[in-house]
Parts: sequence; structure tokens; C-alpha cells
Amino acid sequence: MRYRPLGSDPADPRLGRFVPDDWEHVERYPLSALPEDSRPTRRPVVIGVNWYSAFDTPKKDDTSGEYFIAQDGVANLGHLRGGHCVCLEPGGTPDTDAYYAFYDQGKEGACVGFGWSRCMSLFNQKEYSARWLWDAAKKRDGWPETNPGDDNGTSVRAAAQVLKALGDVVWDPSYANDDWHAREAYKPDLAEGIKAFRWAKSVDDVHSVLANPRADELGAVPLLNSWGPGYPHRTYLPDAVLAKLIGEEGEIAVPTDR
Repeated sequence: MRYRPLGSDPADPRLGRFVPDDWEHVERYPLSALPEDSRPTRRPVVIGVNWYSAFDTPKKDDTSGEYFIAQDGVANLGHLRGGHCVCLEPGGTPDTDAYYAFYDQGKEGACVGFGWSRCMSLFNQKEYSARWLWDAAKKRDGWPETNPGDDNGTSVRAAAQVLKALGDVVWDPSYANDDWHAREAYKPDLAEGIKAFRWAKSVDDVHSVLANPRADELGAVPLLNSWGPGYPHRTYLPDAVLAKLIGEEGEIAVPTDR
């Protein structure tokens, strides 16, 4: 499998989000098609976007005290390294230190499973088997090259479809050392999934759903990365950079049934 904008495999295996081969899902089911009073607010958003070298090293802003990536803007993003999936944190229900520690994808291309599972944890205050979701999405994404047990990534859309059709798997400590063979026997619970989802197509859409006052104040969105303690718990991405990423075939998923 190749990451389409690169034309090759990402050098960093953690960058495992792939771009769908069609854009029908975004065009047919945009968030903007919902009446304003039906659109979710104060909800997490899951994004699958291009990942640039400037995103690798967050820097603490002296004025706000927050960590930022790409604070110098779209002209200074460095080189394209691949694709990544992360959850954006809403207002009102901040991510916990426990989730920060738990959702560490290691060196695998499992970011889509981790980004969506982090989202479900913010909804339900439970931990989920992110690697099960990663495996299940690869069965559904339409690419014959992506299969459970390999290190290939998948699309944000495929994982959303799994959560809608099958639900999710609540984490059990006995799963800690399981491989993909064992995960094949896990039983998802439909009640732990989502019933509907839409796609944001603008930065304004994202801020409206997050309803995060700190994000609005900073003109940036808070990423909850899955790269462990070597990456800050909460890292802000400027709105202008997010707009660029959306325009580069970014998938911006919004669960709308909560």
C-alpha cells in the first residue's frame, strides 16, 4: 500500500492513515446538510490529514503556555511525511491523563484505530481496544493490500463504518498481550459504537462542533496525539494550517448521534 500524496510508504510506520479512493462520503454527507439546531456541539472530532515534518516537534508558546505545532503558518510546514489520524478535544469534557497514557500506538500504523477509540472514550468514559478497531477497519476499507495482522494503515471512513455497523470493543486488561489472531475473537458491542456520522468541510464547522473556548481563543484546534509521553498531551494546530489540511483531502469526521 502506498500513501497517495507521497507515492511511497511513509518512512514512519505510525503515519498509517490512508486517503480514500473516492470522496463520495464527504460530498453526500456533509455536516452542513444538517439543520443548524441538529448539529452536534461540544463533541470530539476525528481527523485524518497529511502530516508534515513541522508537526513532529511541538513548541511551547511563551504567551499562552500551550504547546503548538506549525505556529509559523502554512509557509513553513516542511516536507510531507505521510498521513495521520488524531482526535480533537471538545470543550467541557477534557481528555484525562489516563487516556493520554493508555492511547499510545507505539510504532504501528494503527493511528485510525487510536484516534477513533480516543473519541469513543471521550463520549463514554471507557477505554477501547484500538487495535481491534484498526483490524476491523482494514477488512472494510476496500484495499486488498490492507489486512488484519499487517502494519498498513486504513481510512477514517472505514473505522467510522465499523463503529456504526458493529460497535466497539471495551478494553479488558487480559487483552494487553494479544495479537491480531486473538483480536479476531473479540466481540464488539453495538451500543458502544455510533449511529450516525457526518463530515466537516471547514474550520468553522470544526470549531462549532468542538465548542472549545480555549480553541476559539487561540484560533487553533487541540490535537490528542497517540504517540505516548514523548509528545505533549494536548497540542494546538493553527486554524490556517487546518484549513490547508482539509483542502488536501482531509477527512474530518463528526459523530452526530450524541
